[in-house]
Amino acid sequence: MAKALVLVTLLVVAGYAAQASATAYNVGDSQGWTTGADYTRWASNKAFAVGDTLAFSYPPKAHSVTEVNKSDYDACSGRNALRDDDKGNTVVTLDSPGWHYYICNVPGHCAAGMKLAVLVSATPNGVTRAEAPLVAPWSRRWAPSSPRPRALRSSSRCSEI
Repeated sequence: MAKALVLVTLLVVAGYAAQASATAYNVGDSQGWTTGADYTRWASNKAFAVGDTLAFSYPPKAHSVTEVNKSDYDACSGRNALRDDDKGNTVVTLDSPGWHYYICNVPGHCAAGMKLAVLVSATPNGVTRAEAPLVAPWSRRWAPSSPRPRALRSSSRCSEI
């Protein structure tokens, strides 16, 4: 019993340490999430890791943050959105390694450059694989997706955060 308690305590401490080492990124820096920004260049010199957050700053309903797969990213389509929010100032926690793709689902905005692809590493920045926590990262700040609409609409509603 004592060994189990020690193990649980170590796992909790490791989880807090991972959160403390997470980086919060403001997408687009001072420009925020808007048309006319070069998000490929913005992301090119950053090392994203599980536990990091992306803060998309934009006025409510003016834009959206829509997580999509690679083919929908390339096509600027939110038809099969994994998650979608248009309430402004969306914060996304990167909770799994691999590529993550985000677009603005307002018609014409993705084609105007409002799209972001980030490669997320499995270990937090500055932590070697041997030091990586054994607990899962904290849950996303997104709520589960609502049923997907059949067609895109310019005034589509988004899931709650």
